[in-house]
Amino acid sequence: MSVDERSQDDDLRVVAETFSRLGSELDSMRPGDTLAAVARAAVERVPGARWASVTSLDHDHFHTVAATDDIARRADAIQYAVGSGPCIDAIVEDTLYRPHDLRHDGRWPEFGERVSTELGMRSMLSYRLGHEVGDRVDGLNIYSDEVGAFDERSELIGLMLATHGALAVAVTANQERVENLQKALLSNREIGIAMGVLMARHHVSREQAFGLLRLSSQNSNRKLHEIAREVAETGALPPLGGERRRESAAD
Repeated sequence: MSVDERSQDDDLRVVAETFSRLGSELDSMRPGDTLAAVARAAVERVPGARWASVTSLDHDHFHTVAATDDIARRADAIQYAVGSGPCIDAIVEDTLYRPHDLRHDGRWPEFGERVSTELGMRSMLSYRLGHEVGDRVDGLNIYSDEVGAFDERSELIGLMLATHGALAVAVTANQERVENLQKALLSNREIGIAMGVLMARHHVSREQAFGLLRLSSQNSNRKLHEIAREVAETGALPPLGGERRRESAAD
């Protein structure tokens, strides 16, 4: 096996180890938590990386949703302020950028001058993450304070990180959708059962039964599904406000 082949194997092993660790954390993560973990992994695993962040484009608005520190956030903010930079273009154009020296890159002169002067940043890696959560698109930004900090090996590891990171975000986002759907289905089933109880017990219509549940929810300042669960379990509607007032007056 050649030196290059061994190096490539090492790179793949590094990424596999990173995502093995991230994978064990996914069950307890929300999409934003996963993005923060990807940013941390970029600094830990991509050769030359000093800082990292994740930019989101949501309804034509760019903002940072995860960052390893405030410097990365400030660098992102400069791009948003001037409306130009590697991370913005990587997201919009669905490509990757690896500027060698931001001070002398004609593609982003204003951003390069500010980020190098104000923050001491010299080079970058920027990727669009291959996923969309609703109307949102994300991009991974990796920064360094050295000129030419990122070589082809860095680019490869960053690309694999961005690719697998996008998958991780998609998985957690899908888990959230499934969990929310399950909660909605459970809530709807409880409401249906409660309506059936009220219809049988009080000889009211479906609309009237639902109206009683809503009235009880509003008067007690409790969620509708909580009232429905109580009716389903006890067979009785919680006292309405007028009933409580009459009981208090009787006392």
